[in-house]
Amino acid sequence: MEHKGYHITYCTNIHSGETWQEHFQELKEHVPSIKEQFAPNGPMALGLRLSDKAAKELQRGRALNELKSWLKENDLYVFTFNGFPFGDFHKSKVKDAVHLPDWSDKRRLAYSENLFEILKELLPAGMHGGISTNPLGYRHHFGEMGSEPWKEMLRSSTLNILELVAKLHAIKEKEGKILHLDIEPEPDGILETGDEFFDWYVNVLLPLGRHYFQKHFDYDGQQAERIIKTHVQVCYDICHFALGFEAHKKQMQQLRDHGIRIGKIQVSAALKLTFGDDMEHRAQQKNALEKFDEPIYLHQVIARKADENGLKRFKDLPDALSVMMESEDEEWRSHFHVPVFADQFGVLESTQDDILEVLDIQKDLFMSPYLEVETYTWAVLPDSLKLPIDQSIARELNWLKDKI
Repeated sequence: MEHKGYHITYCTNIHSGETWQEHFQELKEHVPSIKEQFAPNGPMALGLRLSDKAAKELQRGRALNELKSWLKENDLYVFTFNGFPFGDFHKSKVKDAVHLPDWSDKRRLAYSENLFEILKELLPAGMHGGISTNPLGYRHHFGEMGSEPWKEMLRSSTLNILELVAKLHAIKEKEGKILHLDIEPEPDGILETGDEFFDWYVNVLLPLGRHYFQKHFDYDGQQAERIIKTHVQVCYDICHFALGFEAHKKQMQQLRDHGIRIGKIQVSAALKLTFGDDMEHRAQQKNALEKFDEPIYLHQVIARKADENGLKRFKDLPDALSVMMESEDEEWRSHFHVPVFADQFGVLESTQDDILEVLDIQKDLFMSPYLEVETYTWAVLPDSLKLPIDQSIARELNWLKDKI
């Protein structure tokens, strides 16, 4: 849906289905009801999530034409895919395997190429299209930062991305369609923070890219940089930046000053809890937080003390829960995508204020016209927070629309 200059959508990773037919059935079951509640009188956007298996199936036979027909019949359009999870994202343990294969693996490159081939066929005229992807890989798979395995991972991942960029540039030159890969910084990713993404972009991607495009295409440095900045952007997931207590204005201004674009803003919220001296209240918080400890997804916790600038990181929620009663931290934030329309969950809170702050910054900087709500954890939410899925998604979309 377009509203006040924004295209508002939600990510279909909330719907299960690893094969295309399974996922398509879920879309046909839920999307018409969501549209009726959110955009009954005009077109609505979908942010598709396709597994590697589904992407391959969608390119066979009549499947893509059937999707195009269904989109047209239901007044829907697509400008973005979630290309982060490669395989099963719902039924089995995901945890750190969500990063596999990482960007040093040619399978990640081939998967992304398939997604772009599909997206270019679905993209409406006059719009650019993006595919969000993992932040190169999971940092704990590659030893210490700066080690040889780490450096080799950075180099090989960046070269694979540049190979993709060359293909996206060829599509632009031949067909006039602008497509971009949107790197999504995430807790415990190789690129975890906004500063790490920026450092990689400026000090690794651009230098390697200038050499790559000069060697293979005889482009000069300025041409190469222009191509890279067109086709490699950032997916600004508000939940992830909020988890790291990052300053949104600083991060967005830094990107703007260096001509690095935001492909889409993922509107999402994390769990938050503020500690005090009341240990009975803390015990209640611990009991509430334990209900969010489920076995499928990673739920990293990032802690901040009142009198220190440094942050403490826990790889998953159980690690943090084990020391919660003895903690001297001021605030914890946990990587659990909670409904964006709520700022309170009993004795727990959310980072909804970060969403409102980013929307306010957008009034001045307008970094992206594409907003995608991404709350994918409905199935594993505590029962007290569950509503029928169609109502829940429509409620999130309408909340966002009202806040713009």
